[in-house]
Amino acid sequence: MKPSEKGPTLDQVIGSLPLAQRRAVARRKSQLIEEETSLRELRRALGLTQVQVARGLNKGQHEISRMEQRGDMLLSTLDGFVRAMGGELELVCRFRDREPVRLKTAPAAKRAARAGGSRKRKGPAA
Repeated sequence: MKPSEKGPTLDQVIGSLPLAQRRAVARRKSQLIEEETSLRELRRALGLTQVQVARGLNKGQHEISRMEQRGDMLLSTLDGFVRAMGGELELVCRFRDREPVRLKTAPAAKRAARAGGSRKRKGPAA
């Protein structure tokens, strides 16, 4: 093919497939989209505003905006965000030679109890 020639578009290639294959491609597309939802898309799908999530986390709306744009965050931060939307965070670990392993995050009360319940405060002694 010459550099100036264009090949078929993706829609044309998919359109040329048998119906069963087109349906399989559509199903897989839906699965992949569901698996790759961002926090912003998830919040919107749940019909929540940044202000509503911020109230659940005792934070400002601007902090929710920053969290949604972040590429990396602590699991405890993500857990709080998901819980503020009414969900529960569950991680799935996939390995080559075994079934997936699901990890659930501990509720905040359990995390605090395991950590000793309170942290030492910095500053002058009273």
